[in-house]
Amino acid sequence: MDDASPLSRTDAQQAVVDLGWRLLLGELVTVVPLDSLAEGAGLLAAVTVELGADGDAHLRADLRSDRLRLTLQDRARGAVTAADTALARRISAVVDRPVAPVGDPRIGDAQELEVAIDALDIPALLPFWAAVLAMVPQPGDDEALVDPAGRLPAVWFQQMDAERPQRNRIHLDITVPHDVADARVAAALAAGGRLLSDAEARSFWVLADAEGNEVCVCTWQDRDRPAEVSPAG
Repeated sequence: MDDASPLSRTDAQQAVVDLGWRLLLGELVTVVPLDSLAEGAGLLAAVTVELGADGDAHLRADLRSDRLRLTLQDRARGAVTAADTALARRISAVVDRPVAPVGDPRIGDAQELEVAIDALDIPALLPFWAAVLAMVPQPGDDEALVDPAGRLPAVWFQQMDAERPQRNRIHLDITVPHDVADARVAAALAAGGRLLSDAEARSFWVLADAEGNEVCVCTWQDRDRPAEVSPAG
């Protein structure tokens, strides 16, 4: 496999999990705690110097006074490749400090939100959502939309087979690191939620609030096709 070929989710996560990176919605994510913007700016400058032009089509950075959030993905393919895992290792060598550990409140930045819209006629609905949200088709998936600036949640469409007699047809998907999913589900249930289904766990758990509004807590796990999983996985 060459460096530009998409990796399976299992291989992508296993390649960098020891460095504190997490796989979320086709991106590798890490969060570095900071004491100041100046500290973060210096750190980001060092990272960009290390990567040079290699990082231009892969790295995105979000700098705050207390954290630096870095994401890696082959943007043209909309997937993690071996090149991205190699870049993650180079970045971690430059950062050379602990990332926000699981359980740290700052790990809240290591999550992604996407909006799923159940639809009877996806081609009829998709152009409207693209226009009203100023989104574009996701690379490799013509039934999903993404924000070109990388700020808004992605929107994807799930095919319905029949009309449903319910108030609306929108639910939320929240993707979290695989090793915090159980705690996230437990916290939601403790706060008054209901478990509708765990039949697809660990891929996702379906929860609802007291009025039946649904949300799925999702991870990368158990989503690879058998042929994609390496023997070591």
